Amino acid sequence: MLTETLSIGGMTCAACSARVEKAIRKLEGIKSATVNLATEKATVIYDPATLRLLAIKEVVTKAGYTVLEVSKEKADEDKTRKEREIKILKTKLIIAVSFAAPLLYIAMAPMITVFSLPFPKALAPMENSLVYALFQLLLTIPIVIAGYRFYTVGFKNLLHRSPNMDSLIAVGTTSAVVFSLYNVWQIIRGDHMAVESLYFESAGVIIALILLGKTLEAISKGRTSEAIKKLMSLAPKTAIIIKNGEEKEIPADNVIPGDIIVVKPGAKIPVDGMVTEGQSAIDESMLTGESMPVDKKPGDQVYGATINANGVIRFKAEKVGEDTTLAQIIKLVEDAQSTKAPIAQLADIVSGYFVPIVCIIALTAGIAWFTAASFNIISLPHGKSALEFSLTIFISVLVIACPCALGLATPTAIMVGTGKGAENGILIKGGEALETAHKIQTIVFDKTGTITEGKSEVTDVVPVAGIEKEHLLQITASAEKGSEHPLGQAIVREAEKHNIALFAVTNFKAIPGKGIEAIINNIAMEGYRISVGNKKLMDELGITLTDLDAVSDRLASEGKTPMYAALDGKIAGIVAVADVTKKSSKEAIERLHKLGIEVAMITGDNKKTAAAIAKQVGIDRVLSEVLPQDKSAEVKKLQDKGRKVAMVGDGINDAPALAQADIGIAIGSGTDVAMESADIVLMRNDLIDVSTAINLSKRTIRTIKQNLFWAFGYNVLGIPIAAGLLYLFGGPLLNPMFAAAAMSMSSVSVLTNALRLKRFKA
Repeated sequence: MLTETLSIGGMTCAACSARVEKAIRKLEGIKSATVNLATEKATVIYDPATLRLLAIKEVVTKAGYTVLEVSKEKADEDKTRKEREIKILKTKLIIAVSFAAPLLYIAMAPMITVFSLPFPKALAPMENSLVYALFQLLLTIPIVIAGYRFYTVGFKNLLHRSPNMDSLIAVGTTSAVVFSLYNVWQIIRGDHMAVESLYFESAGVIIALILLGKTLEAISKGRTSEAIKKLMSLAPKTAIIIKNGEEKEIPADNVIPGDIIVVKPGAKIPVDGMVTEGQSAIDESMLTGESMPVDKKPGDQVYGATINANGVIRFKAEKVGEDTTLAQIIKLVEDAQSTKAPIAQLADIVSGYFVPIVCIIALTAGIAWFTAASFNIISLPHGKSALEFSLTIFISVLVIACPCALGLATPTAIMVGTGKGAENGILIKGGEALETAHKIQTIVFDKTGTITEGKSEVTDVVPVAGIEKEHLLQITASAEKGSEHPLGQAIVREAEKHNIALFAVTNFKAIPGKGIEAIINNIAMEGYRISVGNKKLMDELGITLTDLDAVSDRLASEGKTPMYAALDGKIAGIVAVADVTKKSSKEAIERLHKLGIEVAMITGDNKKTAAAIAKQVGIDRVLSEVLPQDKSAEVKKLQDKGRKVAMVGDGINDAPALAQADIGIAIGSGTDVAMESADIVLMRNDLIDVSTAINLSKRTIRTIKQNLFWAFGYNVLGIPIAAGLLYLFGGPLLNPMFAAAAMSMSSVSVLTNALRLKRFKA
């Protein structure tokens, strides 16, 4: 079996992706086919012995869509195409709005009698009805041209018996335009009262609003591939290998397993491998999210895209190309993004039934009334022929069932909801995230940079008897001044924060994996040797720790890293450094508990450190010692238990888990890749905003359900009336003008209800 990923163009809604999926699955030799609307990709598993890739592409084309050929060598080709599409949509939107605004004014101003609006006499509806009608028609034509794709796609899908939202737009606006053109003809024939039955503005405004939604959707979808591109950009382009005893720089793609690679200080490691010579501290935060550099020596593993902080190392290449840890993370993100969305788009599903049912009702009602009138079974209103009467019924049903309210029900609430979120520093990337967030049952927090600050700070200074705290911090910071290690830099920052003057030092020596040594070169303490490091360093120097072992164990149990300081071979004390929890972490977790949400923490730290942090903030479940590539698997395990899971993180290693989760939430101060992979971004770096986002989702979903109720309510009540039910029992015949008014009222009610979300408070 082969797996192939195809880029599909022309899909606009869930009905489109479902049609492509169905068409591919009908082919013999297909094991599975999944089409993702957000990424605009189809992942197909097929038997090459039975089926050729060309046949799959052909069936997609026959279904009315295009297979986009995006070469792997041109990484920016897809991005350029999407940017071009967005630019075209923006141009169409500007054209539609530019003509829809005056069209709406011209149509509505004469109807407003409460106060007089400026209006040109040459366009007076009753005095110059034909000019008035033709002027509206002229304003409508550019709008229809701007939205021509709704008609080409919508009617084509109707012919293929798979109507989508474009079909709803096409049927609704076409019925309004056709009925308006009919009334223009009536005006030409001398019926000036037909001017009251022009609905050009309905079609124009609907197209303009839908183009706005399509533009915003395209912008959002255009960003989905940015996470992958940024992950790819992390890998260095070149590598220095040893060949015939000499250093040679080659493209990183040309490295093969077994090559010996040299990495100098500050350079990125090109591929995965094992250190053979040298020692150094490697910054693996690009992959692990953990801020502490990891000391490496011969026999240790190194990973592509990580940074060599200090020291020259040589390592043997073991995993290259698609086998590297970075490549596996990229694949995990792609796989998670290619899965089907957990929430079905209700409006798209309903549209598959709604459009044909409405068309059948309109056609059936029109024919039935025409037949009844032709055979004098019913009496016609004065001045109406059987054809005009039946046409009025037909158009009334289509106009009152215009999908404007149905189309606006969800996006208006989502637009207001996402706008309200932005006001509170919560960026929600589209309606699906907003719809899903209210169902979350478990939230998984990354530790470093999410629950914690993500940078080391001094937490404890414990001197031995006879030494002052300030003096211990002074000598330790003086020694660490020349160190590039984050733990040492944290001690220096602590001394600077308290305005402690540092001693000058000489003979600075870094001892990889253990600590540092230096000679204090200052009048006050001339020639004193200062040693700062872990217990291994103290044991190597033969320094007795006295009673500090118990203190060290206590600090370690609290998730802190104890660093011993010795002066001229005698222990001086301990300076403890830790990645401290954020001030808001505990309160944020308490708020989530009040919402009935389980809270978990995932980290690469050991169990003792992880448990200490969890206890501080009230975490329910701890997932410790989790490798970067396994984070998404841990999220999937929770999902497999039937739980809706949100992931909150800030590191590149969090990207696959963010994509795998039902909702990915990134911290605003985190990496760009994490932010691009996430569905929600907390710009204020405040975890309390997680509960705010969930509350906002609950309010928005309630509003959407109310909107759908009103949208369908108008149709359920209006369609029978438009079909002549009241007239059948002696009541009035619904004039298409009132049908349009009812349609407009449904839109107004939906918009008004959505605007109530503006009162939401965090």
